[in-house]
Amino acid sequence: MENKNITEQPELFPETKKKKSMVFPIILATVLLVGGFFGYRTYSFGQTHEVTDDAQIASNMSPVISKISGYVAEVKVKDNQFVKKGDTLIILDDRDQRMALQSAVAALGTARSNISTARASTNAASKNINSTNAAITTANAQIEAAKVNVWKTTQDLNRYANLVKDHTITQQQYESALAAKQTADRQLQILIDQRNQAAQQTGIVTSQTAASSEQIGVATSISKQREVDVENAKLNLSYTVITAPEDGFVSKVPTQKGQFLQAGSQLFSLVRDSDNWIIANFKETQISKMVEGQKVDIEIDAFPGQKFEGVVSSFSPATGSSFSILPPDNASGNFVKVVQRLPVRIDFVKLDPKVAKKLRAGMNVKTTVNLK
Repeated sequence: MENKNITEQPELFPETKKKKSMVFPIILATVLLVGGFFGYRTYSFGQTHEVTDDAQIASNMSPVISKISGYVAEVKVKDNQFVKKGDTLIILDDRDQRMALQSAVAALGTARSNISTARASTNAASKNINSTNAAITTANAQIEAAKVNVWKTTQDLNRYANLVKDHTITQQQYESALAAKQTADRQLQILIDQRNQAAQQTGIVTSQTAASSEQIGVATSISKQREVDVENAKLNLSYTVITAPEDGFVSKVPTQKGQFLQAGSQLFSLVRDSDNWIIANFKETQISKMVEGQKVDIEIDAFPGQKFEGVVSSFSPATGSSFSILPPDNASGNFVKVVQRLPVRIDFVKLDPKVAKKLRAGMNVKTTVNLK
């Protein structure tokens, strides 16, 4: 009897059970509606926008490079310091450069003195040429006079020879005419020899003048080379003072006093604060509808809740992996397809100057490109 009563006992709260059975369908319908709404919204947004958070702030960075080798004498800047164009950053020990400059100046003085010596020799040779030319001219005039005298004494001798045969004149007179003829001949020969010597001397002096002129040319060339050496020494001396190429912030300065620097070594970087932009790395499947000039919504992690405006400025000519030190070589046979990313430059539009001063290269950014 007791088992029968338990089995036939009426069910308690039958209405409550029916109400619970309607909750799940209602929740399911609500989730489907909400999910469908947001799914359609996301799909529609994806058709008109491209989004990536693989983006960073970029700035112009000027490397600070030592153009000569030398030891650091003084470091004038500290980490993160703001400097203006032309400010002194590092001073190198300049004693070697000063000695090189003094040596170059001394060599230039020697070269210039060699030019003066060569010019003096040329002037002296020119004077000698003038003197020998005058001597030749005088000798030629004297030779002409001597020839006349030879002709006259020859005529006298011939006439006296006929007269002496007739005993019209004495033998002494004939011998005097003969002696005059011989003297005239000897005088003519002496003058001819003197003229030949003067002409020979003229040739020697002319050769000396040509050699002196050549020496002037060589000395002038050497002098010009020494002038270049002096200018080069001055330039190297100026390189001992390393200055800021632009306005900006100095990065970490690892250079210390007494450190030896190699020519061409980069010491640190100078981040210019005059301009900032964004480099966004979009997947290659995202850029089919992207063009220059499209508007961009920008979110910077350093400024949560704030949105900034930008515009697509340009596209990189190659993917980021192509610029890597070891670019992928798909011809090796070990090919695995990986979606590549293309760097896209985005410029800010009407950026608040207060925000611009706080931006730093490398800050994370989220960019949304409006494809419309």
